[in-house]
Amino acid sequence: MPITLPAHSPRTRSLTEVVPEMFRSLRGEGIWLRPARSAVLVMLDGVGAAQLRTRSGHARFLTSLAGPRDIARTTFPSTTASALTSLLTATDPGQNGMLGYRVRVPETGRVANLLHGWEDGDLPAEWQPETPLTLAQARQAPVFAVSKPDFATTGFTRATTAGAEFVGVTDLDERIARAGALAAQHPGSFTYLYVPELDGIGHRFGWESGAWTDGLERVDASLRDLLRAAPEAGLLITADHGMIDVPASRHVLLDDGDPRLEGVADIAGEPRMLHLYTHPQAADAVAGVWRASDADRAWVMTRDEAIAAGVFGTVNPGIADRIGDVLVAARAQVAYYDNRLDDLSPQRMVGQHGSLTLEESIVPLIRAGAYAG
Repeated sequence: MPITLPAHSPRTRSLTEVVPEMFRSLRGEGIWLRPARSAVLVMLDGVGAAQLRTRSGHARFLTSLAGPRDIARTTFPSTTASALTSLLTATDPGQNGMLGYRVRVPETGRVANLLHGWEDGDLPAEWQPETPLTLAQARQAPVFAVSKPDFATTGFTRATTAGAEFVGVTDLDERIARAGALAAQHPGSFTYLYVPELDGIGHRFGWESGAWTDGLERVDASLRDLLRAAPEAGLLITADHGMIDVPASRHVLLDDGDPRLEGVADIAGEPRMLHLYTHPQAADAVAGVWRASDADRAWVMTRDEAIAAGVFGTVNPGIADRIGDVLVAARAQVAYYDNRLDDLSPQRMVGQHGSLTLEESIVPLIRAGAYAG
């Protein structure tokens, strides 16, 4: 039976289109971006288009620039590891292998975190096979990655921004100001500016919290200053995913004896998009049980169905066996947790993402500076 998934307008751009177009704009060859003296890509981790629209009164600079079509669709899963890799390599998760927050490594059978797995020793160096676009661009003009110092030497940074000069700045306002200074001082340069603060606040308190709104106001004010610091630069402001607040009362806890766990060997992914790795020949039975119990609140797909539906883009050989045998993507305001784990601290998380809903998968794509208009 065909799976009915949310439909996106054909006019909605993909995140994979963004960086190649910015590089073209620096050569005066842009298709939908005007020529720019230098370019800054602002990545607001965890800020969906719906969130920004709802809190428009607290982001007056951003919303003054954004029209109704200034949006893009992120990857599936709608999560940082997948989206940032796809953004910076211009490939889909089915090509770059970054298929979620946690996935099982076929060669070892271990479940690895795709943001930290290189440092944990769970991921091989060649796990992400695609070449970051920053590497080729750095041979032609200055390329900078401005982020928190903690990320300077991580495997994920190498896998996504190879070739860029890393500039680590802890303070949010100083980090944004540094990106503006680099763009102003280096004609022809490309600067990738990573702003993870709102994502962290959203996970801890929820994006509907006062803390998140306060953070948005601060980011909005600093981005206005960024434009002033580099008025001739092209600024493109986007995000990797949106967010949905899920209260504890909406958690779905999976315990011993739950029929949905019968035949399941490993659970990976994240609370709103599970990769279920089943015992041999059990995938269809597991999918059937989940559909019978959760079809009203989740999209349930086997691996083959997900690949046929194109949710990961084109899936290259050698990547398919990284995908769960069964996928469970929440469509209601729920989050799924393995309640058998020793560490239950992730259940304190409020803001969630990873699934296919428009709230999670549609992000802003706002043009400013030389790109405005």
